[in-house]
Amino acid sequence: MNVSGYNQYKENSVLTAQPEELTLMLYNGLVKFIMKAQQALSKKDLEGAHNNIIKSQNIVVELISSLDKSYEISNGLMLLYDYMYRRLVEANVKKSAEILDEMLDFSKQLRDTWEQAMKLYKHPPKKSAAAVAGS
Repeated sequence: MNVSGYNQYKENSVLTAQPEELTLMLYNGLVKFIMKAQQALSKKDLEGAHNNIIKSQNIVVELISSLDKSYEISNGLMLLYDYMYRRLVEANVKKSAEILDEMLDFSKQLRDTWEQAMKLYKHPPKKSAAAVAGS
C-alpha cells in the first residue's frame, strides 16, 4: 500500500469509527508519541522529542474535550488528564525521561483499561446458573 493509500485508510478508519474506538485510537496515539519522544530523547534529538511531546499534549487536550460531564467518572478523568498534560509540559521543558516514563505508564494503563471495558461492553460475562437461580 502506498503512502497516500495508507493515509486515506487511516482517515477512513477515523471517520467510520465508533466513539469508543476513537478513544482507543487516542490512547494508542498517546502511547506511540510518548514512546517516540523517549526514543528521540535517548538519541539527544531535542527537536524530535519536543515535537512528539507536543503531539502527546494535543492528544490529552482531545481526551479532555471528549469527556461527557454527565458521568461522575469524568471528573476523575479530568483531574488525571490535567495532571498528565501538566507533566508532559514539564517533561518537554526539562526534557525529562523520568516524567515520560511516568506518563507512558499512565497512558498504557488507561489504554489497557479502556480496551478491557470495550470488550466487556461488547461481550458481557454470562450469568452462571446459580446466579440466575438466586435472582
